[in-house]
Amino acid sequence: MRNDRFSVEGIHYKENKAVRITIEDGVIQSIEPSTGEVPEIYIAPGLVDLQVNGYMGIDFNSVELTLDEVKKACLYLAEEGVTTFLPTIITNSFENITRLISTISQAREKDELVRGMIPGIHLEGPFLSAEDGPRGAHDLWNIQPPDWGFFQTLNDSVHGLIKIITLSPEWANASDFIEKAVAHGVLVSIGHTAATSMQIAEAVKAGARLSTHLGNGAHVMLPRHPNYLWDQLAEETLAATVICDGFHLPSSVLKVIEKVKGDGMLIISDSVALAGLSPGDYKTAVGGDVTLTEERKLHLKDEPKLLAGSAQSILWGVNTLTSMRITSLEKAIDKASILPAKLLNLPQKEGLQVGAPADLIFYHKKNGRLELVSTMKLGDTAPVPTNQ
Repeated sequence: MRNDRFSVEGIHYKENKAVRITIEDGVIQSIEPSTGEVPEIYIAPGLVDLQVNGYMGIDFNSVELTLDEVKKACLYLAEEGVTTFLPTIITNSFENITRLISTISQAREKDELVRGMIPGIHLEGPFLSAEDGPRGAHDLWNIQPPDWGFFQTLNDSVHGLIKIITLSPEWANASDFIEKAVAHGVLVSIGHTAATSMQIAEAVKAGARLSTHLGNGAHVMLPRHPNYLWDQLAEETLAATVICDGFHLPSSVLKVIEKVKGDGMLIISDSVALAGLSPGDYKTAVGGDVTLTEERKLHLKDEPKLLAGSAQSILWGVNTLTSMRITSLEKAIDKASILPAKLLNLPQKEGLQVGAPADLIFYHKKNGRLELVSTMKLGDTAPVPTNQ
């Protein structure tokens, strides 16, 4: 965090007016109309990604994950406009999950930037559907019913760092688990589910507030109605995250979710470790042999129709949603910044306001798209990561 007083100038991303923003000790102190010549650079809140499995070859689900890799991932993501994100740990054994969340926790304790960029962890599993389709790439061997003792022991080990848990409410004890999680300040999200309409309604009544990557992690074929996609769309208190990489969901589905959810539709990357790397063939622990195309589509090798994860950052998702003409660029930025921050009640929810953290992105507009110039975290520009 930068501990001095300085100002930056640019064009407010929403008001489209030149402003001068004064920052002190990493906090916005004032926002005033600019009286001088201002460069054609727009200023917006930094991006907040609620689901990051990995980036630039760094895998948050590899038991070999190191403290240094967590720091590098932060730096790489900052280059994509991300100022806040939740590393996402997927279904695994209790021992491996413990090891992974401990590494992330230790990295936060060691480094101020990591601590500032990672306010918590998203645990996606192991309380998911065991059915093929909804389970996705999650390991069947480690899928299990919701277990409060299992979860509480994990979360206590990192002093309450788990902020989101994705589960399927199809298990008999799901509602009881959800109530306990909510009482302990954990946001419960429905995902990778084959739940019935009643089970989803009960989960919402118990306190579930989010749907994880709605439209994905589902059966290939579903009943026309009812089904768990319609049910989650119809629940007015459920927000929904979506993967806007141009491959996971067609524009028609994204358009419907936006129309139904409005500000409750949030962009995530759900990026895997291959995101940000060069196109080519790779071998992964989960998908096996995969191909990353020039278009940034990640699929099983020799099976282009079967996706192997998301290989884009949340910045890509912002531009995809805009290029599909589903929202304006300004609304797309909100869906990837202040709106997810509001869901978790993070300080970043204030966006460009006096008293808010100086988590900012600076960018040019080109054909309605965002071309990032630089990223600021708590008034400081993160250094470029090295491979040393």
